[in-house]
Amino acid sequence: MNEKFFDLKREKQDRMINAGLKVFAKNGYRHATTDDIVKEAGISKGLLFHYFTNKVGVYVFLMDYSVRFLLLELSRNVKKDTISFFELCKQMEYGKLQVLKNYPYMQAFLDKAFEEICLEALEECEEQKEVYKNKIEEYFAQVSDFEFKNGTDLVQMKNLIGYVIKGITVENMNLDTMQPENMYHQVCEYIDMLGRSY
Repeated sequence: MNEKFFDLKREKQDRMINAGLKVFAKNGYRHATTDDIVKEAGISKGLLFHYFTNKVGVYVFLMDYSVRFLLLELSRNVKKDTISFFELCKQMEYGKLQVLKNYPYMQAFLDKAFEEICLEALEECEEQKEVYKNKIEEYFAQVSDFEFKNGTDLVQMKNLIGYVIKGITVENMNLDTMQPENMYHQVCEYIDMLGRSY
């Protein structure tokens, strides 16, 4: 990536970032095209390639940017003394909400990236994925002693909430209505419901 990308006006940077996030989130790496990205961003292909050499360059930049941006917001919103599993999940979702206000497709992009099977994309992004996974595991380690009312396994509950979040994200993405506030409230309703039951 050309470092001069960050010299662009913030509005144009965000337009290009959001276009890439949306196109890759909806299509995956293999089926996403730079034509789709420039059309979504309302820019010329020449401009895109001035800052990013090719499709993989855009993808790698978005992966790195997403991991850094999301982990920064989580660090601001997750309290280190949180010992309740359900409270931790809500704090993490609030951190994600702050990200999605600017980049509505960032979580969907990351979800899709973790399912990616295209070798070109996999090889280039392995390090960022590890950084992200390790930090998320650190947060859940804070509540490793949390006991559910009926002895439910922590990993199973974490997976269950992950499925809920992914389902809500995919539903909104398919309707093309990424509304972070509404998605956050929907997720919190499910977390609260599970908290009362478990």
